[in-house]
Amino acid sequence: MNPNINYEQAFKELQDIVKDIETGNISLDQLASKVKRAAILIKVCKDKITATEDDVQTIINDLDTTVQQKTTN
Repeated sequence: MNPNINYEQAFKELQDIVKDIETGNISLDQLASKVKRAAILIKVCKDKITATEDDVQTIINDLDTTVQQKTTN
Protein backbone atom coordinates (compact mmCIF):
# COMPACT_ATOMS: atom_id res chain seq x y z
CA MET A 1 0.00 0.00 0.00
CA ASN A 2 1.15 3.50 -0.76
CA PRO A 3 1.99 5.11 2.61
CA ASN A 4 1.33 8.55 1.13
CA ILE A 5 -2.25 7.82 0.10
CA ASN A 6 -4.51 10.66 1.13
CA TYR A 7 -7.98 10.39 2.60
CA GLU A 8 -9.78 11.18 -0.64
CA GLN A 9 -7.83 8.53 -2.56
CA ALA A 10 -8.41 5.91 0.13
CA PHE A 11 -12.12 6.72 0.38
CA LYS A 12 -12.56 6.64 -3.41
CA GLU A 13 -10.82 3.27 -3.69
CA LEU A 14 -12.95 1.95 -0.83
CA GLN A 15 -16.12 3.15 -2.57
CA ASP A 16 -14.99 1.41 -5.76
CA ILE A 17 -14.43 -1.86 -3.90
CA VAL A 18 -17.85 -1.66 -2.25
CA LYS A 19 -19.49 -0.90 -5.60
CA ASP A 20 -17.76 -3.86 -7.23
CA ILE A 21 -18.86 -6.17 -4.43
CA GLU A 22 -22.44 -4.89 -4.50
CA THR A 23 -22.73 -5.23 -8.27
CA GLY A 24 -21.03 -8.62 -8.39
CA ASN A 25 -18.10 -7.34 -10.45
CA ILE A 26 -15.62 -9.28 -8.31
CA SER A 27 -14.96 -12.97 -8.71
CA LEU A 28 -14.94 -15.20 -5.70
CA ASP A 29 -11.18 -15.55 -6.14
CA GLN A 30 -10.73 -11.76 -5.87
CA LEU A 31 -13.12 -11.28 -2.95
CA ALA A 32 -10.72 -12.08 -0.11
CA SER A 33 -8.00 -9.75 -1.41
CA LYS A 34 -10.53 -6.97 -1.99
CA VAL A 35 -11.91 -7.34 1.54
CA LYS A 36 -8.36 -7.22 2.95
CA ARG A 37 -7.62 -4.11 0.91
CA ALA A 38 -10.89 -2.54 2.11
CA ALA A 39 -9.87 -3.19 5.73
CA ILE A 40 -6.55 -1.40 5.12
CA LEU A 41 -8.32 1.53 3.47
CA ILE A 42 -10.80 1.80 6.35
CA LYS A 43 -7.88 1.98 8.78
CA VAL A 44 -6.19 4.69 6.66
CA CYS A 45 -9.41 6.74 6.62
CA LYS A 46 -10.00 6.25 10.33
CA ASP A 47 -6.42 7.22 11.21
CA LYS A 48 -6.58 10.34 9.04
CA ILE A 49 -9.92 11.38 10.56
CA THR A 50 -8.56 10.87 14.07
CA ALA A 51 -5.40 12.86 13.28
CA THR A 52 -7.48 15.68 11.81
CA GLU A 53 -9.77 15.73 14.86
CA ASP A 54 -6.70 15.92 17.11
CA ASP A 55 -5.24 18.78 15.05
CA VAL A 56 -8.51 20.71 15.14
CA GLN A 57 -8.84 20.18 18.89
CA THR A 58 -5.28 21.45 19.40
CA ILE A 59 -6.03 24.55 17.34
CA ILE A 60 -9.23 25.20 19.31
CA ASN A 61 -7.40 24.77 22.61
CA ASP A 62 -4.66 27.15 21.46
CA LEU A 63 -7.26 29.72 20.43
CA ASP A 64 -9.05 29.38 23.77
CA THR A 65 -5.76 29.89 25.60
CA THR A 66 -4.94 32.96 23.52
CA VAL A 67 -8.37 34.47 24.13
CA GLN A 68 -8.15 33.77 27.87
CA GLN A 69 -4.72 35.37 28.08
CA LYS A 70 -5.92 38.48 26.27
CA THR A 71 -8.98 38.85 28.50
CA THR A 72 -6.96 38.50 31.72
CA ASN A 73 -4.36 41.08 30.68
